[in-house]
Amino acid sequence: MKKLLILAALAATSVGQPVLAQSPPANPSVAVQHRDLDLRTEAGAKSLDRRIWRAVVEVCGTASDFDLKGKNDVRQCRTDTRALASRQAELAIADAAGSQVIQISSIRN
Repeated sequence: MKKLLILAALAATSVGQPVLAQSPPANPSVAVQHRDLDLRTEAGAKSLDRRIWRAVVEVCGTASDFDLKGKNDVRQCRTDTRALASRQAELAIADAAGSQVIQISSIRN
């Protein structure tokens, strides 16, 4: 996995912009590079986690302190986006370790 993509599927946040302002893209995304990190180490994994958090904050944006709904939307976006990104990071870390086994199970009975 060359780069880890963070997709903000739920990034439609209300940021209290004027009606005539341009709206942000529906699903903003940021590519988090990690080729320079040794993901087999704890330090490398922590660095990746910090990069992911910065990307999550960027794609989910912010809301005015006076916009309670917007604040809640941003908080939920960050929670959901970080969960998605964390699953992708776990795969990248497992790939770097090279010894991880992937369990495949049928969904049919």
